Amino acid sequence: MDITTGERSRLRGVNPDTAIRLTAWVHGRVQGVGFRWWTRSRALELGLVGSASNLRDGRVEVIAEGAREACETLLELLRGGDTPGRVDRVIERWSEPTGLPRSFVER
Repeated sequence: MDITTGERSRLRGVNPDTAIRLTAWVHGRVQGVGFRWWTRSRALELGLVGSASNLRDGRVEVIAEGAREACETLLELLRGGDTPGRVDRVIERWSEPTGLPRSFVER
């Protein structure tokens, strides 16, 4: 899914009253293949903040905060099949935002 300039502009400056937090655990061959970098790039295009971190068991944990629509788009992208490596499944949890730093980082 391509993200247009208009979508990027629309998603920046999210109203904190409509923000949401997505935590996603990505299972598959997702470490050592550029998956975190790819996730960070997509999240920044969507105007999200958060992180993508390798876990010891081989999963990648993605935490993203921002507009619900942007988080839902990121989740679709994670499940979409155009990621580096191989995604077998993604488990998500939705919650209230906690106020992450204003960037998206790889850990």
